[in-house]
Amino acid sequence: MRNRLQGVVVSNKMEKTVVVKVERIKEHPRFKKRYKTHKRYKAHDEKGECGVGDKVIIEETRPMSKEKKWKIVNEQK
Repeated sequence: MRNRLQGVVVSNKMEKTVVVKVERIKEHPRFKKRYKTHKRYKAHDEKGECGVGDKVIIEETRPMSKEKKWKIVNEQK
């Protein structure tokens, strides 16, 4: 099974590509305080259906370009 992440679309200005922001909660190893971090992934959107603010699930796939190695599996409005 391939890696899957859940995030929110923050940009859809490119053709067949969206930028998905994935948030995680980490814990500091010494002080045990929890904090949020995020990372932005470029994902392949073949039909161009995703809009800004949509919740999506992305899945790891073969490299499609230098930075695009994810594709959209499921869209949750």
